[in-house]
Amino acid sequence: MEKSKEKPSKEPFPGAYFVGLVITLGLLVLVVAVGAGLSPAFSGFLVALTLGLTVNPKYALGFLSAGVFAALMGFAGNEPQVAWGGLGLILASLVVWRFVKS
Repeated sequence: MEKSKEKPSKEPFPGAYFVGLVITLGLLVLVVAVGAGLSPAFSGFLVALTLGLTVNPKYALGFLSAGVFAALMGFAGNEPQVAWGGLGLILASLVVWRFVKS
């Protein structure tokens, strides 16, 4: 019997995880750069909406509740970036929950 079988790679191609990391970091830098140049309310909404659309549909309900909490606390504490970010997260979660089939 041959005990030293090599495990097949889980990557779709060699270096796929590294390419994914570079793409993710690039998008993160782009979102931060765009968000830094806008008003706090609009940047919070835009960043939360954009990142919220990438959520796995099975976690959309959790992100929806986090968005509600953030919106309530943001408006109560007069923090426009948090408040509008919460609304963006609510909208993104509803879109993902409604239109993305898991």
